[in-house]
Amino acid sequence: MSSWKDPAISEGGAVIQAEGLVKTYDQVLAVDRVSLQVSRGEVFGLLGPNGAGKTTIIRILAALIAPTAGRASVAGCRLGRDDRILRGLIGLLPEAPGLYQGLSAERNLSFYATMHGLVESKDSIERYLRLLGLWDRRAEPVAVFSKGMRQKLALARALIHEPQLLFLDEPTSGLDPAAARLVRNFIADLREEGRTIVLCTHNLEEADRLCDRVGVLNGQLLAVDTPAALRKTLFGKQVVFHLAVPGEGEGLSAGGCRDVLLAFDFVHGVEVHGDKLLVTLEDPETHNPALVRALVQAGAGVQFVGELRHRLEDVYLRLMSAAEEGAHE
Repeated sequence: MSSWKDPAISEGGAVIQAEGLVKTYDQVLAVDRVSLQVSRGEVFGLLGPNGAGKTTIIRILAALIAPTAGRASVAGCRLGRDDRILRGLIGLLPEAPGLYQGLSAERNLSFYATMHGLVESKDSIERYLRLLGLWDRRAEPVAVFSKGMRQKLALARALIHEPQLLFLDEPTSGLDPAAARLVRNFIADLREEGRTIVLCTHNLEEADRLCDRVGVLNGQLLAVDTPAALRKTLFGKQVVFHLAVPGEGEGLSAGGCRDVLLAFDFVHGVEVHGDKLLVTLEDPETHNPALVRALVQAGAGVQFVGELRHRLEDVYLRLMSAAEEGAHE
């Protein structure tokens, strides 16, 4: 049964609903049957390697290109029917800023505000230029701006008409650490304001920090969930037991500790890495005390215990590896 809903979206419902999106270029498949939903106020990350289809999906959802197949509603607009209306409702930061080089920062924003039908935009222009650290350079032509400054100005342009839905394509790409941090903090502030954001990024730490959910893409969507849920699904909950190294003929070896832990039904696996045990189990908070007692009673020296938190990068690489293996089967 189809999950498709009419674009008349109830408050708090899906701002984006896409079903079976396909895009081919000269018979090359760029996007393969992608279906997803993005809820109001959510930051949704699209992750994937170059050529995975991230930018293509953003361009489809922003009504800049038409899908080869599939359907979608965005901000209450049906793609292919309400495209002109949709383009006026969203904010878009593309990969290339596309600013007018001969105009000042202030004039660029004034022009785009006029294009959106805004008569009084001076306050908004000043607000965003100040927030992004560009107010003192407002009268200078964009041609003399650094890449980071242009990126920040393009972000201000995407926001000048106060859209509630934003598409941000690699917003911190090529920025120095200070500029990237400013942009990340700015995106976090937009999230707190309740705006819906689709964030396309190669920066997995950035996605982990900012995104409520992520979709890992390689032409097809390989997985969609919160970063925490993806970690749990792929790795389970893992705890590291750090052991004191026993003297010769003393204490319990790491191999012996492994056997002690595997006797518990709730322990799903134990890996030995030198003086460390990597234990996969269902509920560390509940079961760790019993495991520690068992190890101590068996003669092991437990120095400390810590939960292993996999990075989003680990999730991403495992999904990509599984997809590659599946493609070669």
